[in-house]
Amino acid sequence: MASRSASVVDISTLRIGRDASEADIDLEFAPELDFADRLAWPLPATVRVSQIRDLASGVILTSDGVILTSAHVVAGIDEAHVRLDDGRRLPARVLGADARSDVALLKIEAKGLQPAVIGTSSTIRPGDWVAAIGAPFGFHGSVTSGVVSAIDRFIDGAGDIPFIQTDAAINPGSSGSPLFNARGEVVAINSLIFSGNGGYMGLSFAVPIDLAMKVAAQLQADGRVHRSRLGAEFQEVTPALAEAFGQDGHAGGALTVRVAAGGPAQAAGLARGDIVTALDGAPVGHFTGLLRQIAARPAGSLARLAVWREGAQRTISVTLAEEAASRKPAPPPSELPSAGNDELGLSLSELTPAQRRLLGSDGGLLVRDAVGAARSEGIRAGDLIVAVNGVRLDRLEDFRRGLKTARPGRHVALLVLREHRMAYVAIRLPAVRGAPP
Repeated sequence: MASRSASVVDISTLRIGRDASEADIDLEFAPELDFADRLAWPLPATVRVSQIRDLASGVILTSDGVILTSAHVVAGIDEAHVRLDDGRRLPARVLGADARSDVALLKIEAKGLQPAVIGTSSTIRPGDWVAAIGAPFGFHGSVTSGVVSAIDRFIDGAGDIPFIQTDAAINPGSSGSPLFNARGEVVAINSLIFSGNGGYMGLSFAVPIDLAMKVAAQLQADGRVHRSRLGAEFQEVTPALAEAFGQDGHAGGALTVRVAAGGPAQAAGLARGDIVTALDGAPVGHFTGLLRQIAARPAGSLARLAVWREGAQRTISVTLAEEAASRKPAPPPSELPSAGNDELGLSLSELTPAQRRLLGSDGGLLVRDAVGAARSEGIRAGDLIVAVNGVRLDRLEDFRRGLKTARPGRHVALLVLREHRMAYVAIRLPAVRGAPP
């Protein structure tokens, strides 16, 4: 199983927001792990930027860098980076995400990668052995194993995903990681855990790979998933409900609880209280199964519903409509406006005498904002830049002078102070001087 780790990646994401008040102080920042290893804690400072970093996992689908992960991993992010098993760290862009199935695709610029071996989830059964490889809490390449606890597990609030439930240990940082069968084939993508404390408690849930790959194919084709809709909401038919609606002894079906005005179901005559027992002659066992079958059909196709209403069976023909695409929120700005952003993406200010006393430093420039290259390398608002290459920094002019000696497209070394600990951080200058970071 360890040989499969080459197809598993770590994903780090960044979300940026603004704090309610510029007067807020002692804000907490979460630096990247490789930076945090050297500068463990943030430096208190009066800043406006709120930055949240998350860790997750993914699996390589193609040798040229298409990566499958969970949609909630990339929701609302400003940037993402992927760490490969060989240690390379590359920026990633989102090809598409589908919240309904919790499936997303990322793309990195790389060649010769090792794709995962994709299996099928259709043959998975309770008791089958499975293993997960991911980065729980940032620990790269961690392997956990267990068995399939249940299949077709539907969770309230998680839509109509037929989750595979396992007891393989999944923890924060493993979202989007692959679940393997005994042959080393990916059979699911780890998505959720049930937890009372945020950690593993024996219940993990994964999206079946058959569903994930169907969604991924549409995301890669045009960035969204096309689904048909019926225009009605349903719930499960319990034995008690079956009795109440005059279906003694009936098991399964989808009980109609709402019919959308102006939708296909209303036009066809489906009514609240109807029980859909079959779709085109195939029995409906679970209402979510009906929804999945409807969603998978092309818009404009005709569906024949067998319906139980007021003690009698009847057939209703419905012409399906296409489900409207989710309205995408306005993309976040790639840079936060701030005077003084240089070609590294840093907005700096000189220290006041009070700040020098507070920080215990006799020099350096305070980072007010970090975007672009500086942000990607872990520089944060509140850090103190003590030197650039060999140039000590006391004034902004010192920083500009230090950059002038560096060649375009090459790295410069910034000596960074955070919480009384120092480390050098290398940042590459743009190939064309004066270009945005």
